Amino acid sequence: MKNIIIGTAGHVDHGKTRLIKALSGIDTDRLVEEKKRGITIELGFAHLDFDDGTQAGIVGYNIGVIDVPGHEKFIKNMLAGIGGIDFVLFVVAADEGIMPQTREHFEILQALGIDDGIIAITKTDMVDEEAPEEAQPELPPVISPFDGLEGVELSGADEDDTL
Repeated sequence: MKNIIIGTAGHVDHGKTRLIKALSGIDTDRLVEEKKRGITIELGFAHLDFDDGTQAGIVGYNIGVIDVPGHEKFIKNMLAGIGGIDFVLFVVAADEGIMPQTREHFEILQALGIDDGIIAITKTDMVDEEAPEEAQPELPPVISPFDGLEGVELSGADEDDTL
């Protein structure tokens, strides 16, 4: 059995935790303070299961997820979680684009040599239809090691947190 760890990265309030909940059904924000403030403070953990009962639908693989805080005050917690990942789910909100912790998280990923991943552009329902395309040219100069990676656009409009 091969284990793969996916880690989130990106600015605070760009939808990392909600995306993980949509993918896994697990709310990684479990602390009362996280619920009260609406931000991730501690590392959160999930795993990916699919309808056929196998993890990620791939026989022979266990896929775990580490959801990291995006707020600058919790960068130590982000570092504790991101160091051992195999793949990054790099989250950028369409309504805000590249922000300070987007850049900071990217620099950390570069320093750690983590360059396998996917870019998830979240909150596409919060902007005009043209906005995700307009945001695309901004991404490559900031995240050049991820050039050629597929990106996905996601809406958070579904109340039950499903994609």
